[in-house]
Order: sequence, then C-alpha cells, then structure tokens
Amino acid sequence: MLRKRGLRAALALGLGAALSLGASGCSSSSTGAGGGQIVVYTYGDNSTNIQQAAVDAFNKTSTVKVKLVQVPGNDYSPKLRTVMTSSSAPDVFFNWGGGSIAPYVKANELVDLTPYFNQAPLKGAFLPSVVAAGAVDGKDYGVPMRGMQPVILFYNKTLFAQYNLQPPNTWAAMQAAITTFKAHGVIPFALGGADNWPDLMWLEYMLDRVGGSGEFTKIQNGDSSGWTDQAMTTSLTDIQQLIQEGAFGTKFTSTSYTNNAAPALLGSGKAAMQLMGSWDYANQLSNYPNFAKSEEGFTTFPDVAGGTGNPADVVGNPTNFWSINAKTKYLSTAVAFVQYMASDTYTKALLAGGWIPTATTTSSLLSSYPNPAFGQFQYQMVQQAPSFQLSWDQALPTAVGTPLDTEVGKFFAGQVSVSQFESDMQTTQKNAGS
Repeated sequence: MLRKRGLRAALALGLGAALSLGASGCSSSSTGAGGGQIVVYTYGDNSTNIQQAAVDAFNKTSTVKVKLVQVPGNDYSPKLRTVMTSSSAPDVFFNWGGGSIAPYVKANELVDLTPYFNQAPLKGAFLPSVVAAGAVDGKDYGVPMRGMQPVILFYNKTLFAQYNLQPPNTWAAMQAAITTFKAHGVIPFALGGADNWPDLMWLEYMLDRVGGSGEFTKIQNGDSSGWTDQAMTTSLTDIQQLIQEGAFGTKFTSTSYTNNAAPALLGSGKAAMQLMGSWDYANQLSNYPNFAKSEEGFTTFPDVAGGTGNPADVVGNPTNFWSINAKTKYLSTAVAFVQYMASDTYTKALLAGGWIPTATTTSSLLSSYPNPAFGQFQYQMVQQAPSFQLSWDQALPTAVGTPLDTEVGKFFAGQVSVSQFESDMQTTQKNAGS
C-alpha cells in the first residue's frame, strides 16, 4: 500500500479510482503543434481536474506546450522512481517534498528553485512554513501546487456540551475529558489503528510538544540517535499510558480509517474526538452531513505540561509540490508553468475544489470556501505555525518511512515496548544509511 496522505484522503472520500495513464512518460524532445513539449506527472485522483485546467490555461499562451500525465495513485511512487532513471523522465513532477525528493536532490536530478523564490511571482507568494517543507538541505526544490493538509483534533460539540466539557487545550484537560467520556460509555478518541499511519500522527504531535520540532529534525537530518532521546522516550511513554487507560477504546487495532470505520465512530457519536488530517471534514460531510455542518468542532493538539515544544506547531502535509527535472530541455517553460501556481486564478480553482491553498492571498478569498469558518481555522493554523512538520513517513526516505509505519502500529498494538521501538527504529535508520 502506498503510504501517502493524498491517497489516504482519496480512499476516505471514496475517490482514489485508478485513472488511465494514457501514455508512458515522454521526453522533453516530444513536439507539439506549436513547438516543443514538456511532460508533467501528477498523482491521479479526482483533484487532477484542477491541474488539467491549469495546463489548458497555460497552453493557450505558451509556445512550448504542457502535457499532463495522470499516474494512478497506487502506482505513482514506484512509477516515478523507475521513470526518473530513463530517457522518458518527466520535466515536472508531483511530490510530497522532504524525504520523497531527497534522493533526486542527492543525485543532482532536480532544479534548485531558490533563485526563483527570491523574485516575483514566487517571492512571498506562499506561506513560509509550507515552502520550507519543499526544501532539502536549505534549498527550495518544490513549488506548492495543492492545498494544505494539517492534522487537526476534531471533536463532537454536542457530546462536549452534554458533559460540560471544553475542547482540551492542555494535557490535563484531555485526561479529564478521557475520564468523563469513558465513564459514560463514549470512546474518547476514534483511531484507525489497523492502518498504522493514523497512529503516527499521535507520536508526531507528542514529540513536538514534549521536545520541540528540532527533535524530529535531528532524525530527518540523519542522526539516528534521535530515536533514543529522552523526549522520544517521554512521548512514547505518555502514548502508552493513553493506550492502557482506554483512550482509543478496545478495538482500535482492528478498526480501519480507509474503510471509513474510524471516522464513522466520530460521525455517529460513538467517539468524542479524532486526530486526523484536515481532509476528514470532507469525509464527514459526505457520510454524516448533519454532524459535519452543525456538530463537528475542530481545534489544535493540546499543550503538554513541562514540554518545550511550541503549541502552535503543526504536523501533517504542508501541501504537495511540483519539482523540475534538471535534464529538462525547456527550463524556462517548466519554470513558467510552476510559477502559474502563484496566480489568483489557480488559488481560486483550488478553493472551488475544496482545498485550502497555501498562497498568502488565500485569507482574502476564504469566503468562497464551502465552510468559511473551517477554512479560516486551517489557514490561520498554518499561517501562524512556527513549524509545519511533514508527516514522518513522507519526510524520511522510503527505507525508513515504510518500516516506521509498521513499527508504530506494532507499538500501539502492544507488540513492542518503548525501548524496543526506539532500538528497532534506530537500527532501521542506521541500516538505511540515512
């Protein structure tokens, strides 16, 4: 299974239908009616209509044309890895930033876009924390091309009001809510533990709140000793306490998010809260519209007493990015195309499609979003975040990120201890040489 949040969102919404690839990747030397052609690979799901519209608009004024190739979601990453080593490599391609493009940067296969971010139209066009997620070794390699996907604490406003509770902004308040809901037969947190990756969101936020964003940055930069730092041990121990006290109920390890079982617990009132990516609002709107429109609340992950992390920090998917192949024969066209993502036309198209764009102009356009209050909450959450940490299984190379999903699932299931989790991940990263 491809462990990418874009696919997760598609599965949750019943989208992810395989789209026809249509053609193999084409080299830059392919010709169009008016001259050359660049090939752009994108992750195939239902939002590609927005990218296709952008291509159509761009091609009206460009001599060198853009050809958009939609690669089915399940095939995207392996297809990209294969084609990038061939003569059919795309000129521009969709990615998740961070670890997903680090190997290409190391192999000198990407264009350093930093100079373009220092001038119009990219300069100041996107939120800094989002642009940073597309950087590797301090240089910018990705232009934001979809909406933000922060992990949010969703909650049932009716249940909280019924038991005279406020949405928890501290660890103590969260513990009090857990105790109250358990006493009344309500699962405190819905969790799709059968999929493993929803578990990881808890560890990402916990480590940030306990030790600050620098703790994971250490690991991301290749220092495997970070897995055994005290902040990691404390975070894992606190999560272990939540598991043992029943914060996630008793069946979370067999409950899946991708088949909608976990979201259904929140939408039906059987669970009071769920820590999940922002895409889950659309999921609830589709399956439990009355709940989504009137009962669903949203807030940030609570502060942890004694922790050194900034409670405004965010984890999740800052966005998805376009990167440019260093071997493109039409660099100016490729740059002009990715620069189009900074236009108000494209920003409005994302909003109309249900995304919250990462453009700095988004705040003035949010009134057109289907749920302006939720849109404003997300945008301000990201705008004000000192750090927006990319999901670990995406920020790390595949050789580490994929085993991490498995290991965190084993930890939540009680199959490995705190020390064993730390040791296993440290060994995994050492063996991967990252």
